[in-house]
Amino acid sequence: MTIIITKDFHFEAAQSLASFPEGHKCRHIHGHSFKVSISIKGPVNPQTGLLRDHAEISQAMRPILKKIDHAYLNDIPGLENPTIENIAAWLWHQLKPHLPELYEITLHETPHARCTFRGEF
Repeated sequence: MTIIITKDFHFEAAQSLASFPEGHKCRHIHGHSFKVSISIKGPVNPQTGLLRDHAEISQAMRPILKKIDHAYLNDIPGLENPTIENIAAWLWHQLKPHLPELYEITLHETPHARCTFRGEF
């Protein structure tokens, strides 16, 4: 049996998007309450009944959240242009070595705007 498990995380961060046109509100420093959903996909271990313990996803996210929570994202190497698209790809690169079953990352910038990334470049 193959399943997808998803775990949600939250972080607060500031950003500015200098590549946006002059006069666009996102060009200036602003912040968001981000929600990120991390999904892994794979077979259920018949002995444990699990794909992976949710705590292992949290453990993989812990050092990443430490870097980005209450941070100015533009100052983090690789996030100099922190659009939600670029943040999702950056998160993928941070997590994939620790979660080989990583399937999908969905990053919510607001309750109504989000980006989903599945590692395809």
